[in-house]
Amino acid sequence: MQPSIGSTVTIRNLDLAYSGHSVLKGLDWNLPRGQVVGLLGRNGAGKTSLLEAMLGLRDNATGQINLFDQPVARLDDTARERIGYVPQQSDLFEWLTPAQLLAYFRSFYSHWNEAKVETLLTRWSIDRHLPIGKLSGGQQQRLSIIRAMAHEPDLLILDEPVASLDPAGRRDFLQEIVAQVIDRDTTVVFSTHILSDLERVAFDVAFLSEGKIVLQAQLDELKDDVRSLAGPTLMVRQLIQEQGWQVLCESPSGSDRTRVLARREPEMEIRSTPGIDVERLTLEDLFLELTR
Repeated sequence: MQPSIGSTVTIRNLDLAYSGHSVLKGLDWNLPRGQVVGLLGRNGAGKTSLLEAMLGLRDNATGQINLFDQPVARLDDTARERIGYVPQQSDLFEWLTPAQLLAYFRSFYSHWNEAKVETLLTRWSIDRHLPIGKLSGGQQQRLSIIRAMAHEPDLLILDEPVASLDPAGRRDFLQEIVAQVIDRDTTVVFSTHILSDLERVAFDVAFLSEGKIVLQAQLDELKDDVRSLAGPTLMVRQLIQEQGWQVLCESPSGSDRTRVLARREPEMEIRSTPGIDVERLTLEDLFLELTR
């Protein structure tokens, strides 16, 4: 599926710090319409802080954040109704039942897909009348997902939404996400540490490191176009210059040897050179290298 034209989210020069420690540093980011964008970063890299700042939940964030071409601090009610959010830790009012919780949230939205709610409650075996506090962790997480998707948002932000789900539950949820994108042109940003899940659904992958998005690209293109080049430093650098590779990161491995992650232009032929090892990379390899 080809991406839609335009951006749902535009972030420019975003800074955020805690107690004098910088978390986000002049971060720029665009989220295109109608795609799933996977956000990857090491623990403590600032993924949750970034998502919360994107939603206007961080008063200490500075910079420019626009959602649907409106400043996040001044979103009108119509724009707010277009957002769905699943945080890492959801406050689901444990004394309520799922039916009561969803009825409460339904009152805030002009549009609510009750048929989808009922379908998901049944498919995911959530007892509508059992107090939420007595549901399992996985069922509570599923309920949080239903709450975020019931009003069919145009922007769906998911912060580690499948951590408590078993493999079958994760697969079913991911299929629902893909359907949402295809049916409604929804933009989804999906933070997770489960790389295999991203490989099933993500169109784009964004890597967060040292307070910035260091790379964002289509997942299939990254797999096709990024290589590890290892060998004598001078030879590797000469190859990069001659063949026009874009250097993503470099790791010296000795006095006269280096290993470089580099990206070719899509139409460029990859030519082997004696003395230089050229290897394909998995998403896990890319994650480890780009988020050092």
